[in-house]
Amino acid sequence: MNDRTAPQSPWQALRRLTPARIALGHAGGSLPTAAQLDFQFAHAQARDAVHAALDLPPLTEAVRALGLEPLCLHSAAADRQLYLQRPDLGRRLDPASAELLAGHSATEGYDLVVVIADGLSALAVQRHALPMLERIAEQARAEGWRLAPVCLVEQGRVAIADEIGERLNARMSVILLGERPGLSSPDSLGLYFTYAPRVGRHDAQRNCISNVRLEGLSYALAAHRLGHLMREACRRQLSGVKLKDEAEVPSLEGGTGAGNFLLG
Repeated sequence: MNDRTAPQSPWQALRRLTPARIALGHAGGSLPTAAQLDFQFAHAQARDAVHAALDLPPLTEAVRALGLEPLCLHSAAADRQLYLQRPDLGRRLDPASAELLAGHSATEGYDLVVVIADGLSALAVQRHALPMLERIAEQARAEGWRLAPVCLVEQGRVAIADEIGERLNARMSVILLGERPGLSSPDSLGLYFTYAPRVGRHDAQRNCISNVRLEGLSYALAAHRLGHLMREACRRQLSGVKLKDEAEVPSLEGGTGAGNFLLG
């Protein structure tokens, strides 16, 4: 049975409302050829995103063009294979990077350090990190916060921002990195915010804003939520599960609404 004679699912109209793989139909006991090929293509995109290398030179120049100082660092994972096999190595800096940071630590400290790491999708970083960085820098300047050099990390995981923040004596850290690719989102960027970063922090002590991409959470809304979290963290001196995202979200009409769109 070919695709032209494959029965159509009565849920077919719902497909235009979601990227999820629903109402694919069937050809006998199997998926139609087009749906199977689409799945294989999405799977290949996700694998490519995981294994792609972060292109540092243009990213470094783009950061410098924003008037910010970039620092190129590397985790203790020497290559991509080791990074995927040993998550613990992706959470710590290699000796050369630790030494480089020692020369940039400020006695009076910084208010905020922004870290950009490849994570599990360098594609997400190449596409979305710069627009987010620009908005975060604008917020920091508006608040009068002192920004540390922007740290660009190869083979980095979320917790590497804890060591960077501690070594730079930063009051807050936010890391932008590629999230684990899904079959409909190979380029999703995640933001992880920590107050008083230091080695040994755990996930319950940080806040996450995920799915930042053109088809997901917009740059403006992600920056709005992050700004609220950072201001509240400074006021309450904490982050994580005790710090809720209660930011009022600007509506299309120019007003504000509840942070959770499911709540009226």
